[in-house]
Amino acid sequence: MNVSHPTVHPIEAPPLTTTDGGGVVNEVPVRVRMKDVQGMPGTLGGLLLRICQFLFAVAALSVMTSTKDFASVTAFCYLVVAVALQSSWSLLLAMVDIYALLVCRCLRNSRVVVFFTIGDGITSTLTFAAACASAGITVLIGNDLNECGQNHCVRFETATAMAFLSWFTVSPSFLLNFWFLAAL
Repeated sequence: MNVSHPTVHPIEAPPLTTTDGGGVVNEVPVRVRMKDVQGMPGTLGGLLLRICQFLFAVAALSVMTSTKDFASVTAFCYLVVAVALQSSWSLLLAMVDIYALLVCRCLRNSRVVVFFTIGDGITSTLTFAAACASAGITVLIGNDLNECGQNHCVRFETATAMAFLSWFTVSPSFLLNFWFLAAL
């Protein structure tokens, strides 16, 4: 009876250096790093995204707090807290981006990227949830109860729209950081 036996034939690992015909040694890169993608931390695109996040969050915060009766609705209070957190986070990371650009530092440390990714994920989720809740209350007040004459519907809608715009600018930051984290 003929039984075949599996055999493993080891293969040599490729050399770290190669020689061309003239005996010159060429270094082979061990690990290729991803290029700087605009929008990632430490790039000009990342700084512009952080500034837009900050400006939209501050606009939502200032418009919502300019009304005297926002505190009577829980969703509007939640929006104020969420965009206050978003504006603080975006301002902090904008300052880190400015520092990184001024001293030509690379922010590709895995711990830094994990910190940025988790922070962006938390703040974007909170901002999106607050904007959705505020949009629901705004629709309830404006369309269902028809009480826009007594309330500040235009201001509520403006603050909600600014919160959504802040979330739209946080999403690319989160996705790029998450993508880079997966590539590490």
